[in-house]
Order: sequence, then structure tokens, then C-alpha cells
Amino acid sequence: MELQELVEQFAHHVAAQGDCIRDGDSRKGNKHARKYGAALEALLSQGDAGREALSVLLEHPRADVRGMAASFLLRYRTEESKAVLEAIAAEGGLAAIGATLNLQRWAEGTWSLDPG
Repeated sequence: MELQELVEQFAHHVAAQGDCIRDGDSRKGNKHARKYGAALEALLSQGDAGREALSVLLEHPRADVRGMAASFLLRYRTEESKAVLEAIAAEGGLAAIGATLNLQRWAEGTWSLDPG
């Protein structure tokens, strides 16, 4: 599968999970989480080429997609990812929770979403 296709799958399933969370459907949301997790794993298995492909999502129109991509790219694109997460945290809403927690874990030195 091509990197672009994996990036599209990641974005689609992150957005779909966000919609499920807002609708209170955790069962369906968990299915989407597994699917974006599989796409992410395939991207990260490609090393920096996969991370670079994922980085296009730092400008995605949906905050949940931007935030999830930024959370996994903190080690690879630190300053850009931190800026994205800080902006999402300042906006408030559901995506702000994850952004705030990931920034906090990064600052504490306990973040480990993509140890490299």
C-alpha cells in the first residue's frame, strides 16, 4: 500500500473515531481506532519516509486529525508538532484534551508514542 493511501486511511479513521466519540458510540469508535492504529503502524514501519508522509496532516482542517498526527510526530517534528498541539489546546473542545495531555507527557519526558 502506498504511503499516501495509508495517510488517507489514518485521517479517515481518526475523524470517524472522533465522530463516534461525539455520538457516544464507543464500540464503533474503537473499531476506527484499531484501523487508524494499523495505518499508523504501517507508516511508521517505513521510517522517516512514513513520518514525512504523515506530516501533511499537521495542516488538516479537522483538529482531531491534526492533533493525532502531531502527537505521533512530536519526536520527528518537535517544534511544528508542539505548535499544532498548543493551538488545539487553546481552542478547547474534545481535541484539546488529547493535545493538552500529550504536551504534558512531552514536557514530563514520559511521552513514548514513537520512540524511533
